[in-house]
Amino acid sequence: MTTLSRIMHRDHTRCDMLFSEAEACAQAGQWRSCAALTAQFAETVLNHFSIEENAIFPGFEASTGMTSGPTAVMRSEHEQMRRLLEALGNAARNEDADGFGDSAETLLILMQQHNLKEENILYPMCEQALADDAGVREHLVILQKEMGDEQ
Repeated sequence: MTTLSRIMHRDHTRCDMLFSEAEACAQAGQWRSCAALTAQFAETVLNHFSIEENAIFPGFEASTGMTSGPTAVMRSEHEQMRRLLEALGNAARNEDADGFGDSAETLLILMQQHNLKEENILYPMCEQALADDAGVREHLVILQKEMGDEQ
């Protein structure tokens, strides 16, 4: 199986591509496509959060005893991003270019900072702590299949 870091980084890239496509549609005034892509983007991001919050983070916390460290920060940022995803979806459905642009700009900055912390700090720590965790491995295999990566 491919490493946790590689799989989750690849999913970050998938989310980024969907976000970029939704932004391009908004800039072109193609609101129906923008709304559909924004919904797909939000669903993909929320699935990513679910894997982290329901498998990776609890496993890491159980293994290390760290419950108020990096995973707490990531959960807090997930909540901020959930609110922004909702605002982004509403703006796309309402064809609100200013609202979409404002939400997209804030979300982009938060996602970039968040992903760097996960990819450079948290995921490597999780790989060490969760090397033998069958539950996490199962979630990662499912995610790989969703991304078309059967390695």
